[in-house]
Amino acid sequence: QVQLVESGGGLVQTGGSLRLSCVASGGPFSSLGVGWFRQAAGKEREFVAAIRRTERSTYYTDSVKGRFTISRDNAKNTVYLQMNLLKPEDTAVYYCAARVGLVTVSTTEYDYWGQGTQVTVSS
Repeated sequence: QVQLVESGGGLVQTGGSLRLSCVASGGPFSSLGVGWFRQAAGKEREFVAAIRRTERSTYYTDSVKGRFTISRDNAKNTVYLQMNLLKPEDTAVYYCAARVGLVTVSTTEYDYWGQGTQVTVSS
C-alpha cells in the first residue's frame, strides 16, 4: 500500500514562493504517475499539476503555468511542487496523489492520496 505525505505548506505573502514535497513509501515509486491537486474552502478539489513516471512529461492547469513547476526525484521517492509568484487565489489545501499508469486531471482516477498541506497566500 502506497502512502503519501505532503509537507512544505505555510503562510506567504502575495508574490512569494513555497516548495511542497510529497514523499512516497510502501510501493514502487518509479512506476507511479503523481499529481498535485488543491481544494479551496467551499470549492471542489481541482487539478494543479502532474508528472509522469519519467519527468520528461509534465502537465499544468492554465492558472499556474509559468508560476508552478512539478518535478520528481525517484531516488528519494519524492515529488516537488515549486510555487512562485503566489496569488491569494492559490490559497487551498494541496494534496498529492499517485496512480499506476498515465497521469490524468481527474481526481477519481488516482489510487493513493496524501493528507494535504495548507497553503495560505495573504494579500
